[in-house]
Amino acid sequence: MKIVFGGAFNPVTNAHIEVYKYVISKMEADTFIFLPVSNAYTKSELVSNHHRKNMLELATKKYDSISICDLELEDSDYLGTYQSLIRLSDKYNCDIAFVVGADNLLMMRKWINIEGILSEFKIIVLGRNGIDINKVIKQDIILKKHINSFIIYKDFKLDISSTNFRETFNKELVNSEVFDYIVKNKLYRGE
Repeated sequence: MKIVFGGAFNPVTNAHIEVYKYVISKMEADTFIFLPVSNAYTKSELVSNHHRKNMLELATKKYDSISICDLELEDSDYLGTYQSLIRLSDKYNCDIAFVVGADNLLMMRKWINIEGILSEFKIIVLGRNGIDINKVIKQDIILKKHINSFIIYKDFKLDISSTNFRETFNKELVNSEVFDYIVKNKLYRGE
């Protein structure tokens, strides 16, 4: 099995690395794949694909079971999580599980081809912001229909976010090499 963790990683924080450590401690997987979303995604405030990939490489270089996939970075249009997971499944010819924070469940029904994602892949849900994961799933008709697709870890409690770093510029939230890279390249400070 390969575990895929998608996101903006804008920037990659210590919490993202803790997600990797936590999930790998709970599940058997040969590879943990960070899948950064492309600038083609409509999220605002994304620094360039190049910078976000470089920061991921700095933050993950000491972990042998991590790989960074630039599949979405190379796309000219945002195709959605489903297409990325299908392409990764075809490439590796193995089971794929996708990691999300519990907060993602609140809007998951609006994801492109959510029914395909939930019927073809396992979704690892990590506790976040005190959200009652089981309640959210049971109250959403689409999520409830695919309840067996979810692997739930309520006890994950780290709520550091990239947004928090961008707002505070607190160097304790990111790897020291990532912080040095951010300063050197004048990222997130509008300099």
